[in-house]
Amino acid sequence: MSKLDNIQPPVFRKEVGSHHPISQVTDYLLNMLADIGFQEVDGPEIESEEFNFDMLNIKKSHPARQMHDTFYVEKKSNVLRTHTSPVQIRSMLKSKPPIAFSSAGKVYRKDDDATHLPMFHQVEGIYVNTDVTFSNLKDLIHKILHNLFGKDIEIRFRPSYFPFTEPSAEVDILSENGKWLEILGCGIVNPIVLKNCNIDPEHYSGLAFGLGVERIAMLKYGVNDIREFYKSNLDFLGQFK
Repeated sequence: MSKLDNIQPPVFRKEVGSHHPISQVTDYLLNMLADIGFQEVDGPEIESEEFNFDMLNIKKSHPARQMHDTFYVEKKSNVLRTHTSPVQIRSMLKSKPPIAFSSAGKVYRKDDDATHLPMFHQVEGIYVNTDVTFSNLKDLIHKILHNLFGKDIEIRFRPSYFPFTEPSAEVDILSENGKWLEILGCGIVNPIVLKNCNIDPEHYSGLAFGLGVERIAMLKYGVNDIREFYKSNLDFLGQFK
């Protein structure tokens, strides 16, 4: 028998891929919202100023509309959307209450450091019906955060300001090192926004909230630098299979 007869063919190991951690968190959030009745909607990433700002009661003098904060395209007639709220506005214009929409996708702002990126992902939700109150909003936020981080997580609401909600709040959770960390913004939909969407604020009210997916992923997986998610480091990404 020839020595060549004992040679075995090489074995090639197939690496099994997985969803990116940002996709995993996004899907988890959308599925959670779908389970409680939210319908997922989608929209363009290049938006008009009307839908990105005007319809959301963001005045022309607001700092968010300045070129140092927002990416303008096509001679400043359009922008790279700064949030996914325009998706909800477009959907509300086509619908009548009661409505419950969720939206997810890339958004763009001129930030770049260990905790901010010029492109990141948001998941937002809006619910409009009769007699929607801040108590309903608090109950929903508690359910979302307990689902994400466990029932023992401590949560606090802080008064804040957003042009599209009134009253508004930012929500923090207590981290393991004893520090409060901002996790999301929320509020009762501003009556002006409802009017802009042809919804009578005398009969209807709504709640809205928005979460930064990368921030959630950083806290959930213990990642200190947001930029790690986008370095294409297979050793890093392999932890999330």
